[in-house]
Amino acid sequence: MFKSLLKFARWIPLLLVGCGGSSGSVDGLEVVRQAAEFEDQQATWISWPLIDHKQGLSNEAVVLEMIAVLTEAGQQVRIAIPDSAALQLARSTVQREISQPEQVKYFVVDHYEWWIRDTGPAFVETADGGRAVVNFRFNAWGYADADDPDVQSDAALARNLARQLGYPVIESQMISEGGNREVNGRGTLMLSAATEENRNPDMSREEMEAEFARVLGVSNVIWLEEGLYEDDHTFMGPKTLADGSKAYTVVTTLGHIDEFARFADERTILLAQVPEEDLDDDPIARENHRRLEVNYEILRNATDQDGNPFRIVRVPLNRKLLFTMEPGDYVYDLISTLDYLDGSVFPVGEPIQVIAAASYLNVTITPNVILGQKFGTPDDPVNTQRDAEVQRIMEEVFPGRTVVMIDPVAVNLGGGGLHCVTLHHPR
Repeated sequence: MFKSLLKFARWIPLLLVGCGGSSGSVDGLEVVRQAAEFEDQQATWISWPLIDHKQGLSNEAVVLEMIAVLTEAGQQVRIAIPDSAALQLARSTVQREISQPEQVKYFVVDHYEWWIRDTGPAFVETADGGRAVVNFRFNAWGYADADDPDVQSDAALARNLARQLGYPVIESQMISEGGNREVNGRGTLMLSAATEENRNPDMSREEMEAEFARVLGVSNVIWLEEGLYEDDHTFMGPKTLADGSKAYTVVTTLGHIDEFARFADERTILLAQVPEEDLDDDPIARENHRRLEVNYEILRNATDQDGNPFRIVRVPLNRKLLFTMEPGDYVYDLISTLDYLDGSVFPVGEPIQVIAAASYLNVTITPNVILGQKFGTPDDPVNTQRDAEVQRIMEEVFPGRTVVMIDPVAVNLGGGGLHCVTLHHPR
């Protein structure tokens, strides 16, 4: 993750350029809407992983399990591949491991990051009955400069895939990641204000709303405040645990909405909730509780694009997941280079404790199957029980769709989850 992070680590945080306007857009192309993820789809996009975040935990194994579940459910999978060598690796692995490899298509396009939800195409419908792709700017989630050449390959991913697919491209000068945008397909956009305002400090909310209206066709924006505490930027400093020890976040996003609030249908919002039993002995849970209840009050008083209230379904958060990282682990080597805003000094060369970016709402939604995240182990009966509870909730809010729970921890230790490494392609 973050090829260019090492280059910029010594001047984080940055005041990043952000501006609205229609520079680079296709002339005369009016966007009607962006389809929601719970609607019908052509395919699910995945970018092939070429690294592991922690030694011994395989991102490729997680991706192969996802591909197997999706293809067996009849979903086409489209894999974005950075070069011909990676193409050969991915194709041979899929042919060997997947029972229905004919359901998988490959697209060679230059990029580095595999978090395709954030850097990939935002597919939209246009007033002429056609389709287009929106290409937002990108600054490595606030860890780098949007104008850096290394970041630009990822910033151009949406544009270059659109050209391969034959879609016109609508350029936006605003920085925005797909993992922080939830739409209901009818005109409402839900996002985390902390993230969007961090990426675009020179824009007001009104200016950002105008740009989202232009490129996504939305008429109603719901600004939730902060995301999960363990999703705060890593350079803000490690979190203090109940026993006084510290845990670092794992190159996280500053609160993407797909970790805590999701549309299940046009009127139903899934919102994370901290179980009461976690509040007594976990300061991270207490801070998440505070943030989530602020967001609950916003949603409770919000309406959709037609003035109708939402149905809010609360989904428990898992108990936090702590791991040890050491020199040689990919994420360790990255975060050891950061300057920390709280004055922390990273113990270079020594093991550290990290907290995974893990949540039950970072799920991938397709027409036939929901890819959920599970965290329970034989040594963790609390999360095992919550896994079952969340699967039941998902089956209730997505009737007619199979819910398959997958162990995502290898992915979580890079700062995201299953939703972050997939992207829906509407039909």
